[in-house]
Amino acid sequence: MKHRLKAIFYSFAVQLVLLHFKKFQILLIFWLALFGAVSGNFMASFGVDSLYLSPEYLGTVNALSAGIVGVSVAIFIMSWNITTFILFCRHFRFLATTTRPFLKYCINNAIIPVIFLGYYFFHAVNFDLHKELLSLSDVLALTGGFLTGFAVIVFLSFGYFFGADITIARNMISLDTSPLALHKGVRPHIVLNSGGSRLIKVTTYLSGRLRVKAVRDVTHYSKEFLESIFSRHHFAAVLSIFIAFVFLMLVGFLLDYEMFQLPAAASITIFFAILVSVAGAFSYFLQSWSVPFVVVLIVLLNILYRYGVIDPTNKAYGLNYGKQIQKAAYSAEHLAALNTPEKMAADSAAMIEVLENWKKRQAVEKPRLFIINVSGGGTRSATFTMGVLQKLDSLCNQQLMRKTFLITGASGGMLGAAYFRALSRERDLGQPVRLQDQRYFDDISKDLLNPTFSSFVARDLAAPAQKFKVGAYEYVKDRAYSFEQQLNKNTRYLLDKELSALQEEEKQALIPTMIFNSVITRDGRKMLISTHPLSFLMKPAGDAGLQLDGDPDAVDFAALLQKQDPMNLRLLTALRMNATFPYVLPNVWLPTEPVIDVMDAGLRDNYGIETAVRFIHVFRHWIRENTSGVTLLQIKDRKGGGWEHPFESKAISEIVTKPLLLLQLNWHKMQQYNQQDQLGMISDLLPGAFNRISFQYLPEKEEMKAALNFHLTQREKIDIRHALDNQVNADSFQDFNKACFNAGN
Repeated sequence: MKHRLKAIFYSFAVQLVLLHFKKFQILLIFWLALFGAVSGNFMASFGVDSLYLSPEYLGTVNALSAGIVGVSVAIFIMSWNITTFILFCRHFRFLATTTRPFLKYCINNAIIPVIFLGYYFFHAVNFDLHKELLSLSDVLALTGGFLTGFAVIVFLSFGYFFGADITIARNMISLDTSPLALHKGVRPHIVLNSGGSRLIKVTTYLSGRLRVKAVRDVTHYSKEFLESIFSRHHFAAVLSIFIAFVFLMLVGFLLDYEMFQLPAAASITIFFAILVSVAGAFSYFLQSWSVPFVVVLIVLLNILYRYGVIDPTNKAYGLNYGKQIQKAAYSAEHLAALNTPEKMAADSAAMIEVLENWKKRQAVEKPRLFIINVSGGGTRSATFTMGVLQKLDSLCNQQLMRKTFLITGASGGMLGAAYFRALSRERDLGQPVRLQDQRYFDDISKDLLNPTFSSFVARDLAAPAQKFKVGAYEYVKDRAYSFEQQLNKNTRYLLDKELSALQEEEKQALIPTMIFNSVITRDGRKMLISTHPLSFLMKPAGDAGLQLDGDPDAVDFAALLQKQDPMNLRLLTALRMNATFPYVLPNVWLPTEPVIDVMDAGLRDNYGIETAVRFIHVFRHWIRENTSGVTLLQIKDRKGGGWEHPFESKAISEIVTKPLLLLQLNWHKMQQYNQQDQLGMISDLLPGAFNRISFQYLPEKEEMKAALNFHLTQREKIDIRHALDNQVNADSFQDFNKACFNAGN
């Protein structure tokens, strides 16, 4: 028994695994990322597990989509084999004397890949059965598709290397293969000197027929003969990696064509394959110079970026970034000039005109003013928002958008609200739109994550820049562009317009005003995007002497960028700027001096309350005189209160990390506590004339809760639909029905 265990330990397969952990650990990071992605532990909040376990292609999860992912996994495994073969093969010289040495290497190097494949299928079957609610036959079809795609690449790869083996063998005939004298003290099974540490012993290996064979004595072969064989294998290996990179670049160029929009998991995995080869090349050619080289490369890229030679930043599609236009000054003096008392008075008067137009469209002399607040939360929030608005509209006889004056909020909720507003307008214009139709709920719940990640890999990282135009201005296609295009498609192209196209409709109150928010990363100020001038929202209303030197804490987008054609901004881009999920979407850089960038509105106000409260405060006098009061309809994607997911220390390491993570984990709760205080002050300003009706997404079971990202599983969609009818929301719908009836419906 002891002898058998020793033989297993010194086998080529086991020693290769140990060698991976001992040398070039950086290559194992990619395996760690794949294992984490499949299990849901890596980038779980971004929904990466769903990309791998339930891949979409052409909007469908089927055997073909799974087969494409199978192809990509096989490419990654072959890339890993090729790279490690190049790094390790000269130390295992007995391989050069075998037929098809690369095949032998792959077979013995298969422990980690085989474990991964088993791990993948275990999680994929469980995910597809219980979260995507697929039938057993569908799951078997996905599994078969994956294995077919995987097998095709494996057979093609080995066919390619078998051909290379034949060519190499023919060219080796001329080399000197005469035996050399055996050096004294050298044992044949001692094949690797690992950086000056003890020699690593290998005694057996698995053959092409999976039979155990003893390692041959190769000391009688010349070094030149062995080196020539490996060098020619290296050329064949590098050529195959180059082909994979060219393929990814080609996909990036053709990504506008739907058939080339590969499942995101496939693009990510192919990119990992290329990174593995690059990391291996660094280690192979640069050795100990790898780190200094990377440092020099980073410094060089920073210099090129600083002097404008390269520009990876994302732009607001529609704005003029031309060098001939003077950039907007982002300074205390300029911001102060944007909200002088005179300008605030003029902008307030313009907004009161819009309020008067809204009032004229109501059925009673003193109507109820409805304001809708929606929370961030990716597609989860967008879908729940759509469901709530559909039901609210049915309760007030299809008049919800007519009675609503303002919609504001953050991230995903604004996607759902904007789509509902667009559908409502289409109905008002005589189009055959039934707002309560299930298909609109299904539209907004469609995947946005897959095309975004695919573009990130194929466009942002691999393909050279491609351009597109919005009006007269040109921009680079990147993952933000792909996100907007997919959102446009999911919403039946109803959001494909510039702000200028909405300006008159909002002014006449034919549609509710929407204020899009984002956060300026430079100083935390809020960027307010609207078709109306908003200087009156740039700082709290009230005694200016109580403000911080009159310094505004918000910025009117159109006023700041008045020379950059702000009304040409795409509505889709305004929504994206409002919903810039960190890392999934790039921050948007604006043409200012100094340059500023903005990100997700949820960083400052995930519930949209702050903007609504400030608006009510500014126009409180008009509201008192012209309405019966304000009803705030708050649509949230999470439970209220601070009892959800408390931050508990369960490990000794968290004693150290807790102070660092406390703010991050409780950020939304602290926003909520602060906004409860704001709502209390508004109720004092409008005694008896202000109320809030709250709708919350509460999962039937906590473990079934929809993820906070841009992808939903079938079970999550069903859970969101069911959440509309829970007791909390049923009571809220009843309260709304009363408020709508009292408002003169």
